[in-house]
Amino acid sequence: MKFLLHTYGCQMNVRDSETVAALLEAVGHIQVRSEAEADAVIINTCSVRGKAEDKALGKAGLLCAEKRDRPLIVGIMGCMAQRLGESIFKTVRGLDFSVGTRRYGSVPRLLARVAAGETQISDLGDAGEVTDPPHVHLDGSHAAFVTILLGCNRRCAYCIVPDVRGPEHSRPAAEIVAEIRELAARGVREVTLLGQSVMNYGRAHAVWPASPAPSSFSEPFPRLLEAVAAIPGIHRIRFTSGHPSGCTDELVRAVRDIPQICAHLHLPVQSGSDRILARMRRGYTRADYLDAVARLRAARPGFALTSDVIVGFPGETEEDFTATRTLMDEAAFDNAFVFKYSPRPGTPAAALAETVDAAEKMRRNQILLADLDRRGQALNKARIGRTVEVLADGPSLRNASRWSGRTTGNTIVIFEIPAGRHVTPGDLVSVTLTRATPQTLYGELNTSSGLTPW
Repeated sequence: MKFLLHTYGCQMNVRDSETVAALLEAVGHIQVRSEAEADAVIINTCSVRGKAEDKALGKAGLLCAEKRDRPLIVGIMGCMAQRLGESIFKTVRGLDFSVGTRRYGSVPRLLARVAAGETQISDLGDAGEVTDPPHVHLDGSHAAFVTILLGCNRRCAYCIVPDVRGPEHSRPAAEIVAEIRELAARGVREVTLLGQSVMNYGRAHAVWPASPAPSSFSEPFPRLLEAVAAIPGIHRIRFTSGHPSGCTDELVRAVRDIPQICAHLHLPVQSGSDRILARMRRGYTRADYLDAVARLRAARPGFALTSDVIVGFPGETEEDFTATRTLMDEAAFDNAFVFKYSPRPGTPAAALAETVDAAEKMRRNQILLADLDRRGQALNKARIGRTVEVLADGPSLRNASRWSGRTTGNTIVIFEIPAGRHVTPGDLVSVTLTRATPQTLYGELNTSSGLTPW
């Protein structure tokens, strides 16, 4: 059977979709690139914002309507499937199957049941279960996502993730290291360690054996970073998403002393106002956040930071918004995702009266995006003339004659390959930067070894 996966949401969903694709290929199914070729389409959904759910529901509805004209199996998996439960079959007429957040290992079995004539079947399990789904990968990539922590215990007021992904559960360290060793043997050079609050790894329960090998670190997460860095072939390590409470002295020391750790962290702030941070139940103050930023940058000069920001949270005043704007300038984010608040059913924030209308949310959103462009242009312009290390990803999507890659600071670099030079995906190349836009750098391949540590 030919199948296609549509993925909405975060890197965790991208990783889950890869697992499903690998499981389906392992039993003989073939992944294709277009809906027209597919016998089955599976939609991996996100529930963090209402807009993400609307997109997934719209896509599912269109696909189910196509079933009138041709045989087609349509399934939904992930956070929205978990949130809506069995009611999803009433919401999406014609849907064939539904799979919960920790049950996607059952997709091949459910697909076989639908192909045999069953319909409206589901495997949702319980979002509170600690079942560890399978961790398999597709071949052929030089970079990989590796899930190290499932679920979340933080209970931020606006967030539905704990309800749909369940409580925090850390995988055993030995299992993670073995997975990454296998990936390295298959040519992977960069790994991104994933968790909803990734630096909480190992805090809730033991993840190392009673007598672990000697380490420079005592905390579980820095110890894991050190173990991954020791794997031959792994040149870059990233991890996401972070929380200021995870920026301990040991974590900062790991960032400083382990060269494989990339000079970049995605550290969501959500607001720059202490009053709104308290209403959001984020567990830190503006000063706490900026202290974490300062310590990371002191440990690693040029350290890049990206973030998430919510505008229009219930009760947010113009003064609160200004505090967010000034924090973003002070933190000098390289980039950020700015979201207009949307209430999620069942969360504490959903019971709060909305005080910021849609037009004002949009105005605040546009102001922050303009600030990001201004700041990004200034940061990138200052980088022109540097020669930096770039991990080559492959031809640029917009212009196949150019290649694209990323710096250790996670900025996209577009470069041309001169005649006589050969580059393959996964190569670490030197690029001299010649031009900048707010979010992208452009440059030329360079044989110099004088790299800037960024």
